[in-house]
Parts: sequence; structure tokens; C-alpha cells
Amino acid sequence: AADRGKISELTEDEIQYLYDICTSRERIVSVERGQEIVTTTDSTGRFFFMAFAPIHIKAEAESWERGLCVDTYELSHIDYSYKQVKMILPNEQSTMESCQMDMTIPLLYGAMPNLGLYTKPDGPVDSWSELLPMGKIAEARASQEEAVEHALRDIVYVAGGMYEAGADGINMDTVGASGDADFLVGLMAAETLREKYPDFPIEMGGAGEFVLGMHADLYYDGVRLAGLYAHKQAKLAQKAGVTIFGPAINTNCSMSFPWNIARVVTFVKACSQAVDIPIHVNVGMGVGGIPMTMNAPLEIVSRASKAIVEVGKADGL
Repeated sequence: AADRGKISELTEDEIQYLYDICTSRERIVSVERGQEIVTTTDSTGRFFFMAFAPIHIKAEAESWERGLCVDTYELSHIDYSYKQVKMILPNEQSTMESCQMDMTIPLLYGAMPNLGLYTKPDGPVDSWSELLPMGKIAEARASQEEAVEHALRDIVYVAGGMYEAGADGINMDTVGASGDADFLVGLMAAETLREKYPDFPIEMGGAGEFVLGMHADLYYDGVRLAGLYAHKQAKLAQKAGVTIFGPAINTNCSMSFPWNIARVVTFVKACSQAVDIPIHVNVGMGVGGIPMTMNAPLEIVSRASKAIVEVGKADGL
């Protein structure tokens, strides 16, 4: 991690503390008193839905607040993309307003830029995934640039609607999933929203530890986006106006949990040192040291959380 990201290695004391966390005899571990953090979430509104429970989103939100005692809650639609949400924005605004009337914790609204949805046959632009194998590099780049324009309008439109509905913040999740153009639209949307709504909290969650160069020639503020590791992603996010950044450090399924979590906290520590905004690390299936299982073992989740907070110096999860 240190070599690839060109960042500092963990100190001997940090490595020893990480070893102590991993080898603790307790089944579930926790941070020391005074080290507690605040959590934010993504796509929480689908939890009971995925369990096929016939519960309305408002009842689910209240259950998370009053039953699970979460710090914040994110309203979202099952089709977790801004392009899809714009079609039903009035319905989502109504849900947000209703929840705000009966809940106390901060309510954010979230979705993904999901640039791939703008490709044919579902969208207006040609698919760069089809153009690139044919060697049509210029056409693929032009297609991505056009998709950025469409996605930017949709994100700003939905976020503005949620601002008017009383949302406590907006979350752009899995930014960069379609490559550097996807990451660019997240930065551009954050910048636009910060200008329009100076006090509106904006959370941005990454898609991976480095930005894939599907376009490979896109820049923001003079910085090339392709290949950016998490700490440099965080710097640009802060510059664009993001309030909370969530780095996503990928799990290597061929390696052990101690190997993965050491790698995660190395990147997270660099993120925490690079910016002033809060760092809320993605900790879930396939990221943050968590294995690729639908139900993550509590032994792993608690150790990953403790290590990320106490060694990585994250502000939240």
C-alpha cells in the first residue's frame, strides 16, 4: 500500500497495536472510551426490502433510528442512481418531508452517479465499453464526456430537489465506479452544489482505492484523475466542496484479514493526514478489510472498525 500510493508506512508501534487487535481473545472488540465515532450509511433504505419484508421506507427509517440507534440515515431508492431517481423526484421529496416531520437524526439522500446508465440502449450515448475494444479511442472518450454532462444535470437536479424538501445532506456514493469520467462528474456536481447551496452537507463515497482510467485524459483543477489513490481523491473532493469523504479500499480475497486491514489503515491514515474534512471509511462487503460475504462476521467487522478508527485515525465509518 505504501509503495503503490507513495505514502508513509505504518510505524512499529502501529503495527504492534494492529497485531494486538487482530489477536485479541475477545470475540468482539471496540474502540477505547473517548474514541467513539459517528457513522453515515449508503443505501440503508433497502435493508428490509432486500429481506422481502413488507415495510414502507418511512417505517424502515424510523426503525433504524429507534431500534438500531444509528447516528444518521440515508433515504434512497432501490434503483440507486440519480438518472433513475429524477423520474420520481416528487415521490422521493414527499418521503423525505414526511420522515423529517417524525425523526430526529440527520437524514441524507443518496444515489450513485452511475455513468454507465447513460449508454445505449438505456441512455443517449454510445457505450465506451463497446467502443474501446474496437480501438475507437476518440469516440469512447467523447461518449464519456457527453455522459458527464447528462449526469451532472441529473445530480444537481435531484440534490436541489432534496435540498428544497429539507434533506440534511446529499450523498454521492460509489463515485468513480465507471472510471475517471464518473469521478469527474462527482467533483463537478460537488462544486456546483457548493456554489448553489453553501451550507448543504455533501458526502462523497469512493468506488475503489484508485480511479480507473477508462478515459485516461480527464483533469480536475489541473490534476489528472486516472490512477489517483484514495488520499489524492480526498484532496480533490475537499477542494470541490465535499463535506465528508469516504475512501473505499478494496479487499484482496486471496489474502488474510490481517494483511488486508494493515493495507486499509495505511491508506486511511494517509487520507486522514491529507485533508481537513471528516473521513468516513467504507466498511462493508469487499472494502475496508471485510471479506466478500453477504453476512460479514462480527469478529472481522469489529476489528476492522477499531483498527480504522484508532490506527487509521478515521473520523467515522
